[in-house]
Amino acid sequence: MRSRSNSGVKLDNYARIVHQTILRHQNPVTGLLPASGDQPDAWVRDNVYSIVSVWALSLAYRKNADRDEDKAKAYELEQSVVKLMRGILQCITRQLDKVEKFKYSKSESDSLHAKYNTRTCATVVGDDQWGHLQVDATSLFLLYLAQMTASGLHIVYTQDEVDVVQNLMFYIEAAYKVADYGMWERGDKTNQGITELNASSIGMAKAALEALDDLNLFGAKGGPGSVVHALADDIQHCQSILTSMLPRASMSKEVDAGVLAIISYPAFAVEDMNIVNVTKEEIISKLQGRYGCCRFLRDGHKTPKEDPNRLYYESAELKLFENIECEWPLFWTYLILDGIFINSPEQVQEYQEALEGILIKQKDGIRLVPELYSVPPEKVEEEYSNPHSVERIPMGKCPLKWAQSLYILGNLLAEGFLAPGEIDPLNRRFSTIPKPDVVVQVSILAENEEIKELLMKNGIDVESVADIYPIHVQPSSVLSHIYARLGRNQRLGLTGRPYRRIGVLGTSKFYIIRNTMFAFTPQFIDHQQFYLALDNRMIVEMLRTDLSYLSSRWTMTGRPTVTFPVSQSMLTEDHSDLDPAVLATLKKLQDGYFGGARIQTGKLSEFLTTSCCAHLSFLDGKASGSTGRCHEEYDDDEDDDDDDGMPELRFDDGADDLAQYLDRLLAHSAPQKVKSQVGGLGKFQAAASRTRKMVSLKTKAQELNVHNVNMYLPNKLFRSSQPSLNLNLSDPSAPQDSQCPQVVVSTESNIPRDSSGMIDYHALVQLLKNTHNLQDQADILYILFKDKGMDWDTGLHGKGSTVRCLLTQLYSKAGELKHWGLIRMISGMLRKKVEELDWACSDLLAHQKHLTVGLPPEPREKTITAPIPPDQLARLIDEASENNITLAILTQEVMVLLAMNIRTQPCLFSEMFRLRIGLIIQVMATELAQSLNCSEEEATESLMSLSPSELKNLLHHILSGKEFGVQRSVREIDAGVSPAISIHHLGNVGATKSERAGISKLKSDMRMSLTAHSLDIENIECGRYRLPSIESLDIPESGPVAKDTRHGQWLRRRRLDGALNRVPVGFYQKVWKILQKCHGLSIEGFVLPSSTTREMTPGEIKFSVHVETVLNRVPQPEYRQLLVEAILVLTMLADVEIQSVGSIIHIEKIVHIANDMFCKDQRDLGAEEHILERDPSTGVCRLLYDSAPSGRFGSMTYLTKAVAVYVQDFLPGGSCALQ
Repeated sequence: MRSRSNSGVKLDNYARIVHQTILRHQNPVTGLLPASGDQPDAWVRDNVYSIVSVWALSLAYRKNADRDEDKAKAYELEQSVVKLMRGILQCITRQLDKVEKFKYSKSESDSLHAKYNTRTCATVVGDDQWGHLQVDATSLFLLYLAQMTASGLHIVYTQDEVDVVQNLMFYIEAAYKVADYGMWERGDKTNQGITELNASSIGMAKAALEALDDLNLFGAKGGPGSVVHALADDIQHCQSILTSMLPRASMSKEVDAGVLAIISYPAFAVEDMNIVNVTKEEIISKLQGRYGCCRFLRDGHKTPKEDPNRLYYESAELKLFENIECEWPLFWTYLILDGIFINSPEQVQEYQEALEGILIKQKDGIRLVPELYSVPPEKVEEEYSNPHSVERIPMGKCPLKWAQSLYILGNLLAEGFLAPGEIDPLNRRFSTIPKPDVVVQVSILAENEEIKELLMKNGIDVESVADIYPIHVQPSSVLSHIYARLGRNQRLGLTGRPYRRIGVLGTSKFYIIRNTMFAFTPQFIDHQQFYLALDNRMIVEMLRTDLSYLSSRWTMTGRPTVTFPVSQSMLTEDHSDLDPAVLATLKKLQDGYFGGARIQTGKLSEFLTTSCCAHLSFLDGKASGSTGRCHEEYDDDEDDDDDDGMPELRFDDGADDLAQYLDRLLAHSAPQKVKSQVGGLGKFQAAASRTRKMVSLKTKAQELNVHNVNMYLPNKLFRSSQPSLNLNLSDPSAPQDSQCPQVVVSTESNIPRDSSGMIDYHALVQLLKNTHNLQDQADILYILFKDKGMDWDTGLHGKGSTVRCLLTQLYSKAGELKHWGLIRMISGMLRKKVEELDWACSDLLAHQKHLTVGLPPEPREKTITAPIPPDQLARLIDEASENNITLAILTQEVMVLLAMNIRTQPCLFSEMFRLRIGLIIQVMATELAQSLNCSEEEATESLMSLSPSELKNLLHHILSGKEFGVQRSVREIDAGVSPAISIHHLGNVGATKSERAGISKLKSDMRMSLTAHSLDIENIECGRYRLPSIESLDIPESGPVAKDTRHGQWLRRRRLDGALNRVPVGFYQKVWKILQKCHGLSIEGFVLPSSTTREMTPGEIKFSVHVETVLNRVPQPEYRQLLVEAILVLTMLADVEIQSVGSIIHIEKIVHIANDMFCKDQRDLGAEEHILERDPSTGVCRLLYDSAPSGRFGSMTYLTKAVAVYVQDFLPGGSCALQ
């Protein structure tokens, strides 16, 4: 008999430890592990972590097998792992109704349970009796399911189970916007049952999605049907939100040791090494003690000061837990593993030695990792006064199986029994290795031969849609419908993925579907309802944004390929050439560099070998009975199944719209066989058959919300001709004087009235019929909309000419003419919604930004703190806008533009926690009013008349914080219909280069002829029946601005910063410090009490939002900013050696003291009273608002003096400190 090798003996010892501490507790029926003797339930997270050491030991035995018994032991251990993982899968499968509901609702009541009965896999508490929503627990299970499957374990047995796992991926894919209870099951640290966005949950979900993407759950024996898919855009959303959060862990936790699991083993979810290091340093410096790390600051769990009879804490009670938080050895096991993976023997040795010193040694020699170490009750005061000085006592579970398992895993790795790659077969540990530069491939497609010829004329060689066969190009909405079939299982009641937009990462791949190659156009090409896509410059901006995003976020194998179709709408009005903006962009793309991205242009067929390609095999006959065959007859099975991604989808084979659409699409676009010439009747029948098939295809396309199917089909049938309009719309190229004679009306506003003085609506309709002027038509329809409603039949052209119908036609015409003021006004009346409004809102919220809509103050200004459904969001915007159409429609647009900016330039939003959209719109109008020196109404009209791309430009300049100027520009007559606005950076002395060169006089003379009354470009003149259809925004008064001076510059800067809630870096931490030296800060009657610091720590986002909420009670942004400056000066006292600076400090009093000093000094210098005019709402001198912060007459100088006066009674004797 062979003797046992040294490594074999050691492994046997670890097997003994694993059996004693973990496996002997495993339930023989379900395979689950109870938490402890006192807590017999099985927690998902604890079970997964506990079995990791068993899996690692099985791998070690298999690798270091001395004899057959070792292989048998390895197999036995592997089966214990499989049994536990299948036990958890069994628990989840019993709750599939919850998985199905949660995909749509994201509600706590629909979440999977966090713990189950160890003996039966049943639930143990009610839906509302525990903080069940823990995305990280489900994600951890999925991550290890992927790693274990990749290592060779066979955990998933059937196709039904594959569908369960796929739907679990849908359950976690929106983790970046799901507030949950986190890994400590308590959500907000006050333990009051408040969910919050947790970095640990987002990171674990990202890791699980990446690990499972394109993984075959049957391992080497599986076919295409057992492969699961994740969407790259969801993974990237998680990545960007995680990056924006760290090192913060959540709204209420500025640091959390649980984040170690996502910056290192097992998730490796963060790709930026700097963020990983900063987060690790934060955890070690703020949370590490002599016995491990605290979970988070002011964690009261099992401390002597915690009331065991109460589940929740009082807010002010949290201060009691400071410096006596329990320390968990668990986190040292993570740091040991981290040291092994980053190849740092010093770190491994340091934490191994520290851990060995605090383990509990049993009589049989087994060392146990206790749950935590707590301060003895009699030594609390000593620990308060001298943190980390007293001896602590072990408490809680011993061992904590989760910690014990990771301790054993660390030892197996450190002693060389396993290599890191063996417990990380999917190579997640390489996530921080820099990726090579991405080259984005762009294929430009012409919608038809005419456009192809135009492009060729401009030197751009492209293919038409007909040329690319056998590749098919479809809109992104079709891809959304395809993914909605993924994971669909009728027997289990699973409807697949909810119908959601597919982002640019998803549309930049080739897809093999039904053995056919498909490419998809980006989402922004697909806009149907809203007017953003009518602006070709906006299309170009969206393309630039997408290319920039792709070049920085693409991580998949192969290059991204963007298919950019050039359609009729991208031509000039006379269709003789390409729109200049589109043409310029296409030429830049050919140069190889655009929007910060490296570009390669070419034909789709040339990119097949270098592109990323995905095979979606789930449509190859699995999803529907009709999927695998081609129908010969199409006219007998039309149905009305409007699939909008809701759970009510039907499962019967014949009802799958998508399968039928694809069948018809592939049948229709296949090249026709050349047949011998047939007679006239045969030719007619063939044409009729083609027409019938095309109509059928279009019907199916409409059922799938694919509105522009013509653009994606290589044929001339149904070429999009403009619908005939019932309104009397003149041809833009026709001479202007050939209008019909005007109806004579008698009143000043030109509205016809009857004998009793009431509006004569029938005469108004007649007027509508006779007028050619779009603005007049819009104004008349506005009157009818307000007085008669949308569905009033005007009888203009027989029955059915409702106000809604006429407005829709007018919208189309205004869209052709690019009359943005009218387009927005009609969109508001038609209650049009941006397709991605809810996505934009969720994106902003996920970056930890609260939103407000409507103008201040509350309750008119509504705050949004969590994602809400699109219809509810649109209603909230309407309510907050108080039926002001202008504000409502601009709110939607600005929300989408903010989301575009935060995706590509999150740094623009630093130190802003609440985006006040109403105030931002008001400031945009104010900018126009001041720069163009016009009235409130004219400024609002100018804002409404900006094209979406100009509005985006204006918003970006406001967000950037750089100085800029706005002026009317002189454009060619055919370039647009509204007074054009140009936005430019200002030079060193506040004037543009052209102004410094003396051209401003000439420009102003030319501008005089282009005032707001000359809107008559393309037959649109000032409306004669003008009602306030474009409702003006309230714009604060300000004096005229002299363009050649810096007058108004600081007022403007304060107004912008105040509207954006922009504060200096570190401002909120300084406020926290000063609150500890007084009873509170009063701002316009609202008090920020010092007790806030007893609950919240200085670095919490929750504290910043709380301070911001109080500041936002001030409606005037410039006054709010002056109050911020006053608080900033006051915070200098935080570093002065004094106990208190007063009880309640009234900030507005400090500002008014400074204001009085400023006015007195100005009067002493001979300033006239009209210069010292005060703002009537605040009583502050306007000149003070416009003073630079520094200098002899700077605002900070006077605020410093005012603070010294206000708090002089509290300063140390003889101190004239601050001056």
